[in-house]
Amino acid sequence: QVVLVESGGGSVQAGGSLRLSCTAPGFTSNNCDMDWYRQAAGKQREWVSSIRADGSTNYADSVKGRFTISKDKAKDTVYLQMNSLKPEDTAMYSCNAPCTYCSLSGAYCYPGNYWGQGTQVTVSS
Repeated sequence: QVVLVESGGGSVQAGGSLRLSCTAPGFTSNNCDMDWYRQAAGKQREWVSSIRADGSTNYADSVKGRFTISKDKAKDTVYLQMNSLKPEDTAMYSCNAPCTYCSLSGAYCYPGNYWGQGTQVTVSS
């Protein structure tokens, strides 16, 4: 079963940095698009950033200039570097990939729209 796993969340003070990671352990993708979303307590989920298969990136206005999304193709991992964090960045961050993941042997492939379980980011003032 394909599961996206995020890591790197934590608690930091305003102005600090965190780097989130998202990968699918035991599976490999074919350079899929990936998005990061976040949901603060009591609020709707909002899109944060995306990286497309061609490497193009986009950011929500609220994080532009502070967050950087990148991809390590060799590790099949997407990162979200978050700098100059603000208390309003506090949320559960999740990655999303509409993608076909295949077993490492290549014997089985699973198309789907995959979500991670989320990693909590808390920024204190």
